[in-house]
Amino acid sequence: MNILAKKENKLFLILGGFFIANALIAEFIGVKVFSLEGTLGIEPLKYVLFGEEMSFNLTAGVVLWPVVFIMTDIINEYYGTRGVKFLSYLTVGLIIFAFAMVYAAIHLTPAAWWVSSAADAGVPNLQLAFAQIFGQGLWIILGSLVAFLIGQILDVAVFHKLKSITGESKIWLRATGSTLVSQFVDSFVVLIIAFKLGADWSWALVLAVGFNNYFYKFFVAVVLTPVIYLAHSLIDRYLGKELADKMKNEASESG
Repeated sequence: MNILAKKENKLFLILGGFFIANALIAEFIGVKVFSLEGTLGIEPLKYVLFGEEMSFNLTAGVVLWPVVFIMTDIINEYYGTRGVKFLSYLTVGLIIFAFAMVYAAIHLTPAAWWVSSAADAGVPNLQLAFAQIFGQGLWIILGSLVAFLIGQILDVAVFHKLKSITGESKIWLRATGSTLVSQFVDSFVVLIIAFKLGADWSWALVLAVGFNNYFYKFFVAVVLTPVIYLAHSLIDRYLGKELADKMKNEASESG
């Protein structure tokens, strides 16, 4: 049996692969904190939020997480709740596996020459650098995984609720609306578990950083709305109108 003979199977593999890859990459690059203003070449914005002085210093992972949630909505549109949940659970399992392999790699005895091989580049101990970058704390891993699952389940629920109200029209409302709701919850769940419980942050700091991250995610989700329409157009053209409509109807029924 040639599983790739059917367009809907091939499309699911492409969307699913991109979904999982983005989630995995977001987990690993999330250890870097960057200045959004500095990246854009402007002066840092200074403002006070919940008594905390803030600027747009964000984890690199937030660059990709809005893309993951938009991919969720596209998959939801054509494959329904079961398709999204299957990929979400698979992604969590693969992220856990990836971190397990990383921790195993950290504890491998490094070659003596390798440890100092990047000293001329300003990295005197590659083993410590490797462990520091990839060895995320258990609280952070737990927080990100729980937030991801809750966000996915909430995204699916809001998406199908809005679709039941709007029907096939107003793609922007159900896609962007479900993303904005799920990203709001995701932004705070990960901070509460990883840094309130794991590092004893104050509630003021949790709220300040959470809203700071959400402002960015809100902006990106709105900006990417046209991409959703472009993706729908390309997918409908690839599948053909008859098959695309059939898949959307079945996806709605599964919700």
